[in-house]
Amino acid sequence: MVTPMNEELFPEYQISGLKIGGVIKRDGRLVAFDKNKIIDSIFRAAVDVGGKDRSMAADLANRVMAVISEVYPAGATPSVEEIQDIIEKILVERGHYRTAKAYILYRAEHSRLREEKNERIVAEDNIPYKILWRAFTWNVDHSCDTVEKLNALVRGGGYPALVEAAEKRYHDEIDAVARKIVSRAQNVKLVIVAGPSSSGKTTTTTKIAERLKENGYSFVLLNMDNYFKNLEEHPRDEFGDYDFENPVALDLERINHDLYALLEGKTVQMPEYNFKTGLRRESGKTLRLEPGQLLLIDSLHGLYPAMTASVPHEMKFKFYIESLCQIRDSHGEFMRWADLRMLRRMVRDCLHRSYDPERTVGHWHYVRRSEKKYIVPFINKVDYVFNGALPYELPVYKKYLFGYFPAIVESYAANPRRMDAFIRARRVYQLLSESEELKDDSFIPKNSIIREFIGGSSYKY
Repeated sequence: MVTPMNEELFPEYQISGLKIGGVIKRDGRLVAFDKNKIIDSIFRAAVDVGGKDRSMAADLANRVMAVISEVYPAGATPSVEEIQDIIEKILVERGHYRTAKAYILYRAEHSRLREEKNERIVAEDNIPYKILWRAFTWNVDHSCDTVEKLNALVRGGGYPALVEAAEKRYHDEIDAVARKIVSRAQNVKLVIVAGPSSSGKTTTTTKIAERLKENGYSFVLLNMDNYFKNLEEHPRDEFGDYDFENPVALDLERINHDLYALLEGKTVQMPEYNFKTGLRRESGKTLRLEPGQLLLIDSLHGLYPAMTASVPHEMKFKFYIESLCQIRDSHGEFMRWADLRMLRRMVRDCLHRSYDPERTVGHWHYVRRSEKKYIVPFINKVDYVFNGALPYELPVYKKYLFGYFPAIVESYAANPRRMDAFIRARRVYQLLSESEELKDDSFIPKNSIIREFIGGSSYKY
């Protein structure tokens, strides 16, 4: 059963008396009107000039809605730009001149960024269009390209068949990657599995290693987590949180020294990092790369040039994994890949690391910031882009996480400095509220990538 959002807790979601039939976005799509986007844009501009009162932003949004109802006849479809013009007008009329100026500057900057993006014609996060199209058409062919269709499979008993088909697609692609690596094994000595947080690198790396072994290639797995610097040396963000997502949290000099030594046939003494104490012990596992073996690493920043600078380009096979979720919500908007990964991490951190889901949401701002700075720019240099998303995941996370979101949204709504966390939490809460809940996930295979997060995997992490 789909669970509605708690409108008593979040009255901003209630829209009454509005006559328009939707809003035309800049790309020409017609989408449902969302009052919260008006509140968010006003509050964002207010925060930029020192404002802290979200309720005032909501009051101003109500006035904007009243003007929209006065100006447009029933069934009309104003454009985003027309609504933004009304917002500017209301801000000025009500005497919020500094907020109005910040809002105008925000509009101008985003207009400039859109023009630059259109001129470059790039795909989202540097992922080639053909890969996104392949993922989307697979979902269409299997009737799971929208939350509504996914719900129908849960209710109608077709969900187990979707799980089976999705798992086959994932493992078929593992086989394809292994074949490509084997075809280059004469020159390749280092296989890099890279990807953003909770994209499924660990499970996918393990499976690739299994396939290589089946093809007669032994391997040595180098765990990059052991190269974290002591916690006291880690960079921190503006809120004082330790930033494990930044590559400078790793001892890059030591990594390059050990990589070069291993590929030269030397023995190295790996360090060992203890996440509980935040300390690194220098006398860890001894490693040596024997003739004919491949060195295999999985790392958030495997594509970051400084991490493997000591290894010649022709000796590397660079593999990138991202959760290319191609599922649309009730408004026709695609679920954000980072939101799916955040749900994965929330489940894993909550169930297996005793980490409060609210903290995971609050932490996510520099997860994405780091990804955009240290991962995305280098995707176009990889040898293979892999889709690690499973189209059946949402109903699973509804079971584990939905109950946490009212408190998370309410907590961040009260903090102007954490507006990004509030918007993100509210967006994901809305998405989960549209989804059916999977009561029993016992039939999900033990070797599934999703088991890396919900537990019950046949692999040891």
